[in-house]
Amino acid sequence: MTPLFGILSTMVVSNRMAFFSDSLGHGAFTGIALGALLGVGSEIVGLLAFSIIFALLITYIKNRAHSGADTVIGVFSSTAIALGLMLMSAGGQFNKFSRFLIGDLLSITREELFALAAVFAAVIVAWIFLFNRLLISSVNKTLARSRGIKTQAVEAIFAVMLAVVVALSIQWVGILIINALLVLPAAAARNVTNSVKSYHALSVVFALASGLTGLFLAYELNSAAGSTIVVVAAAIYFVTLILKPRFVK
Repeated sequence: MTPLFGILSTMVVSNRMAFFSDSLGHGAFTGIALGALLGVGSEIVGLLAFSIIFALLITYIKNRAHSGADTVIGVFSSTAIALGLMLMSAGGQFNKFSRFLIGDLLSITREELFALAAVFAAVIVAWIFLFNRLLISSVNKTLARSRGIKTQAVEAIFAVMLAVVVALSIQWVGILIINALLVLPAAAARNVTNSVKSYHALSVVFALASGLTGLFLAYELNSAAGSTIVVVAAAIYFVTLILKPRFVK
């Protein structure tokens, strides 16, 4: 999971989408509640479907509305989590799905690992085709359009990738902290790099190091694995922030 977060977080940070990825986590509550109420078989199915629709809807309205992007995302985010809490409390199912708030990394099964591996492979393939377009769009959307890049389509595809990764990972990482893993690795890498290649490579390295170190620490301290991983990622960020003047001039 952590290399996935490391890859995606580079563009989350570069495109200033931290608030957007946070809203996907909030919207997950509604997806879980709808999946349970509609009886789609698994709450993950409802979560995945809702997350994709939610991401596309935010992207579409954000590009059409006259309000600022942060305002649109804030409206969707607050509405989604409120609706999800309302549906769960009305159905008396809040306690049943409260585990999604914190997550349980050690509950993952062999089949789910294979599913994550398939998603990882799909993200890598998509990244090969989308990277340059995403990079140019993050620098200057007007320049990207002048080069024939359909910025809204590229943004929508990236939003769907984020939604799928968040939806699949949220049961192990937790709604409350999943956004941190989509921001901290790239934010730390950005502090100590001066090139695009090193930025992406270090983001993946920091994410993987956070995951492994946090997992071992969680075992030793008997703490929640997801939150321990985030604390390690935050520690790496603050260390790189202190070192930033030495690397970025």
